[in-house]
Amino acid sequence: MSTKSFATAINCMDGRTQIPVIEFLKKEYRVEFVDVITEPGPNKILAEKKDHSAVMSIKKRMEISAMKHGSKVVAIVGHHDCAGNPVDREKQISQIQAAVKTIRGWGFQMTIVGLWVDEDWKVNVVE
Repeated sequence: MSTKSFATAINCMDGRTQIPVIEFLKKEYRVEFVDVITEPGPNKILAEKKDHSAVMSIKKRMEISAMKHGSKVVAIVGHHDCAGNPVDREKQISQIQAAVKTIRGWGFQMTIVGLWVDEDWKVNVVE
C-alpha cells in the first residue's frame, strides 16, 4: 500500500471536469493524489446498473485505488453539458444520489461523496 494520501474520482471522460474535480478533492480532503476512473456519464451507469460490465469495471478499478493506494474517499461526478449523459441537472443530481447508493452497497470503507460540476466548472457537493 502507498504511504501517500489518495482519493478516487469516478468522473466523466470529459476533460473539462478533470482539473476542477481533482483540485476540489485535493483541497477538501487534504490528499496528495487523485486516482481517476473515467466513463462517459458514470453517474448514469452506476445509477441504472444496466451495463453490468461497465459497473464491474468501475468497481474493480475502485478496488485497486482503495486496496493498493489506500484511497479513503471516492467521489461520483456528474456535470453540465455532458455528451455521454445529455439530461438536465435535476436528472443528473438524482443519478448521482442513486450512484452513491450503488457504491455504498459495495462495502468499501471509504467516504463517498456526490459532486456536480456546474456550467462555470465549479464543483458542488450533492446532498
